[in-house]
Amino acid sequence: MSDTPERSAPQQPQEPTLDEQIAAYQREYRDLDPQVEKVVSALGRLNRRMNVAYGRQLADLGISNAEWEVLKTLVLSGAPYRLGPGELAKRLGLTPAAMTHRIDRMAGEGLVTRDRDETNRVRVIVELTDEGRTKWLEAMRMATDFEEELLQDLSTEERGALGDALIRLLRRVELTQPDAGGRLTDLD
Repeated sequence: MSDTPERSAPQQPQEPTLDEQIAAYQREYRDLDPQVEKVVSALGRLNRRMNVAYGRQLADLGISNAEWEVLKTLVLSGAPYRLGPGELAKRLGLTPAAMTHRIDRMAGEGLVTRDRDETNRVRVIVELTDEGRTKWLEAMRMATDFEEELLQDLSTEERGALGDALIRLLRRVELTQPDAGGRLTDLD
């Protein structure tokens, strides 16, 4: 047996509860509406934790969030799941250079193909491969399982009401911040 003490993993600093956070904010900023802050802070924490969970699922599939975004965009375009790199970049809010880098990586992994358009040899077409569609479907299955578990304590009516309320909030942000859907920086 060794005389050196066992090392344990360093403890992560504990995040304050929402009530603690709101109390601290109110102490420093008296005009704060605690109901508004509770909603906004809970949404922010939920979003952050969901992004971590989704990121873990994608990592288990061997794809990055950036690659998922391309797969999703191609699927959303409809069969035959093909777009030009410029259109992909535009839909994802990326620079052409960042899109090229992403497509190069994904083509190397067999998730997409990049070929010349038969009708316009100058134009390049990016197309989802069977492997890319399989990865997308598996990611969707994993996300669906996670989301069902996440919402398991809400009734059908509560889910509907929550969805409607969140859509109203989303519309308000889209109305007042029309450019907020883009990215501030590339994800690559």
